[in-house]
Amino acid sequence: MSGILVLCEHSNGAFAATASELLGKAATLGGTVSAAVLGDAPAATLGGFGAAHVYVAAGDFTPHNGAAVTDALAAIIRQVDPDIVLAPASYVARDTFPRLTARFDGAMASDCSDLRVDAGKLVARRPTFAGRVEVDVTLQARPALATVRPNSFPRPDSNGESAEVTQVAWEATTPGVKVVEVLAPKTGGIELSTADRVVAGGRALKSAENFDSVMRALGEAMGAGVGASRAATDAGYAAHSEQIGQTGQAVSPSLYIAAGISGAIQHLAGMRTSKVIVAINKDPDAPIFQHATYGIVADLFDVVPALTEEFRKGQ
Repeated sequence: MSGILVLCEHSNGAFAATASELLGKAATLGGTVSAAVLGDAPAATLGGFGAAHVYVAAGDFTPHNGAAVTDALAAIIRQVDPDIVLAPASYVARDTFPRLTARFDGAMASDCSDLRVDAGKLVARRPTFAGRVEVDVTLQARPALATVRPNSFPRPDSNGESAEVTQVAWEATTPGVKVVEVLAPKTGGIELSTADRVVAGGRALKSAENFDSVMRALGEAMGAGVGASRAATDAGYAAHSEQIGQTGQAVSPSLYIAAGISGAIQHLAGMRTSKVIVAINKDPDAPIFQHATYGIVADLFDVVPALTEEFRKGQ
């Protein structure tokens, strides 16, 4: 192992939790750990999480431009020449890592839940068959690129050390792409993909008004991200951007509370890697109970408001 490069994402200079999470995991794989940063951020602070060196590509990368990000990351990869390149399973990496894999004739595993090195090769564990099976994929080519579900690994605390920072020159080589419009999501609150706690509601909520008054109230009381099943989003109870499942977002929080969700395989594909799953459903035969850590067979309209009240007491 000659080196591991970690893409550390940030928003307005504040690093995402995935930065420390992936740097911490990279340190356990062996080899020198470096970080890649796009744009303006306190790069040297990443040394506190294990980055020996940080490579920065200057520029304004907002709104997201996949061509520009790919070119900037390619310049960093050429300079670092790592064996492994890691990134969170974010929209940025989902867009750019396949391009980088093709550009460097490497190998890639996406949406991974675990990583290890065996005989010098990266072995990535990832869900397949709609999340019903997890497989270990050995990446034979170099570099090996992997995107990782947020909250898959512990987040280390900073030891306060600073990393050496190098500015990397890059130029746009991909045919120009122009962003003509950015449509902001209508929903706010905590970002689902990186939330440490997630509450989700299903079709049993019966209306958008109930979804707001019951599920969003619980999410606010818990400091949790709020999601929904496909049935709930198709019915208009929540925005499609809040859908969790095979055709929606994948989440991997420490705590996942599912209320009025039966547990179809398509929904499980997006949340079954959650550390603790609490299911609330009137139907004792609902499939989700087979995957739940704790199950409550009761009416969600009785249970969820009671939970909300208790969480508010602790605020």
